[in-house]
Amino acid sequence: MTSKRERLTVDDVSGAWAIIPTPAIDSASDWRTEDSVDYDEVAKAVEGLISAGVDAIMCQGTFGEGASITWEEKKKMMEIMVETASGRVPIFVGVTTLNTRETIRQLKHARDIGADGTMLGVPMWQEIDVSGAVRFYQDVAEAVPEMAICIYANPEAFKFSFPTPFWAQVADIPQVITCKYINIAQLHLHTMVSRKQIRFLSLEFDHIDAAKMDPEFHTAFWSPCACTGPELTVYLRDTVKEACKTGDWSIPDTLYPQMISVLANLFPPGGFPEFSRYNIQLEKERINAAGWMKAGPCRPPYMTAPEDYLEGARKAGVGWAELNQKLIDGIL
Repeated sequence: MTSKRERLTVDDVSGAWAIIPTPAIDSASDWRTEDSVDYDEVAKAVEGLISAGVDAIMCQGTFGEGASITWEEKKKMMEIMVETASGRVPIFVGVTTLNTRETIRQLKHARDIGADGTMLGVPMWQEIDVSGAVRFYQDVAEAVPEMAICIYANPEAFKFSFPTPFWAQVADIPQVITCKYINIAQLHLHTMVSRKQIRFLSLEFDHIDAAKMDPEFHTAFWSPCACTGPELTVYLRDTVKEACKTGDWSIPDTLYPQMISVLANLFPPGGFPEFSRYNIQLEKERINAAGWMKAGPCRPPYMTAPEDYLEGARKAGVGWAELNQKLIDGIL
């Protein structure tokens, strides 16, 4: 058992929280493959992200293929991430399952090896209501009180809208300190009803608007792009932080349209709902195309996507890598 530091609080949530895929070996798309994870690439990615300056790392969510890796693969990946990080940044692992008891079993293992918390969505076999969702997080927190919780608030993945009454109630759970959030339009409302007990992680390219909204509280974001070149993600964090101090937003405001023009390639016609049908395939294609890390092939059954969607994902990956290289070269 790895020794544990004190449980993280909302005050510990700041900066760039990177999310990584679960790297796959070349045969991962074959159902016969019993151990599909490229563990060397896991360690390499964690070390690279920490060296670049990210503030926390999360894993085993949607494009982390949490639904299509086995428990044995998940356990070993958790252990390598925690060992590689060695306490330098928080590690939040994914233990979303189809029921409360299995989630608790997995989270206890994460606790015992020294992970700091979990990025956790609600069970999704049937559509859950608000009282059921709140009870789920209450039960998990009661069972494993040492672990911090980042609510994985993806309405498409979990068939749950994460409405205002939900946030008002989960704010009373001390272990719930943050959430992976995509709804910038309701960010202010949900921050207020949660009484700032939860630090909402806006999406990377929404971080500028969130920080302008409340520069003292909206100090953190989740990054799906750090694995396509972390320097640009860290640069965004630092320039926004500086703008909050000085009031000069010229650098972030210049950066935003360049980022969004690249990332727009990732989303097919139909927007986020259509993207969510192929989230894993498109995100892994994007990451592989960028070349910063080897995400590898997709695991069954989520392996196919329309070619024009995949081409857009490749453009998004290559475009981010090019922006990142311009930053490194000092010409961005």
